[in-house]
Amino acid sequence: MSPAGLPPGASARLHDAARFVGTHLFKPAYRLRIRGLERVPRTGPVLVVANHSSMVEPQIIFGMLPRRPVFLVKEEMFTGAVGWFLRRIGQVPVRRGEPDRAPLLTTANVLKDGGVVAVFPEGTRGEGDVASAERGAAWLVRASGAVVLPIAVRGTRRPEGSGRRFRPRVDILVGEPFTLEVGRGRAGLDSATERLRDELAGLVATLDEWRAAQGEPVRGKKAEL
Repeated sequence: MSPAGLPPGASARLHDAARFVGTHLFKPAYRLRIRGLERVPRTGPVLVVANHSSMVEPQIIFGMLPRRPVFLVKEEMFTGAVGWFLRRIGQVPVRRGEPDRAPLLTTANVLKDGGVVAVFPEGTRGEGDVASAERGAAWLVRASGAVVLPIAVRGTRRPEGSGRRFRPRVDILVGEPFTLEVGRGRAGLDSATERLRDELAGLVATLDEWRAAQGEPVRGKKAEL
């Protein structure tokens, strides 16, 4: 039997320990500021969608969420001891740029069991402004009936032209969960994907405006690790 909210083969104890470590991992490197955490539904299937501009966002979100999140992680990470560890804490490998239904089916089952799955609809790292989105998130909603929880993250990328920063401010804004109607066929997926993209892009823009008012840089160029 699979642990509650995790794929087969995962260890709930190891997952919880890794999330505890993740909660404190970046505190020495970043000044984290989280708003809206109370909006995370405490029960039921939740699909987290977040913007993606560096390798840090998945780890920050993994540590901050009050529930067990299952991430779709690029397949290249699943080698050796790291790959074993990622599988044991319940993360799911996915091939980027190729049709790959197996990870979608695995994560859909996690959602059907009432778990939390986190995806980055942009598909790869970029500016993090959600200018485009792939259909996988909408497909997961259609397959599971999960509510969608948008999360915007800014500050993990170094401002263009600047040197390495000392403990930069990183802001995380959790949006309001919403239901997403996904119609039949590809047209239904396309329409739902655009609505999801619009909701997440709007949340990122809101965070950008707030950070600008606080005197924080909005965009960056090079990823901070």
